[in-house]
Amino acid sequence: MSKSTSVAQPSRLSVIWHKWRFHINVLLLLIPLGFMPKYFADAALFRGDSGLGEREIGEIQVGPWSLRLAELRDEAPRSDGPAGYLKGFNAALCEACIEPVKATYLRIGKPRSLRAAGSIFFGTPYRMGIQLPVPERTKADAELWITMEGWDGSMHQTSIPLSQASPATVAWLNKQGAKP
Repeated sequence: MSKSTSVAQPSRLSVIWHKWRFHINVLLLLIPLGFMPKYFADAALFRGDSGLGEREIGEIQVGPWSLRLAELRDEAPRSDGPAGYLKGFNAALCEACIEPVKATYLRIGKPRSLRAAGSIFFGTPYRMGIQLPVPERTKADAELWITMEGWDGSMHQTSIPLSQASPATVAWLNKQGAKP
């Protein structure tokens, strides 16, 4: 008597897998390479190798002191949940300003007093950062106010148009329906 043994035929999915597995694995290795240029550009930005930000505004004189200001990313403000919309800026104090300047603040709209000077920059004087709240009802012709406080108690302020500091934010405000 002879025994009959039947060998199960491989499924169609198994055949496809064995035929194409090499190509699929190579594709899975190549996909992350497409994201590498953006990763390296972001890493250079945060290390400071590519300047203060994507869009440098330039040197701004604030009383006897000055600072370089840059928009972190040339894009609309991002929603941060309950905090509302935030826009990132970076700044660097001038060499002569590092010792006498105690704090630097940024705000949309003129501050009423030092208590309402705005958000404070954090970090080293060579590269300070801030996430500035942007109210949805901000007028498109608003000004960005910079307040610098000295160790001697002096306070100096200046303003620049929001359209000069962040055209992307002004476009976003116009899209939101802000009053001109």
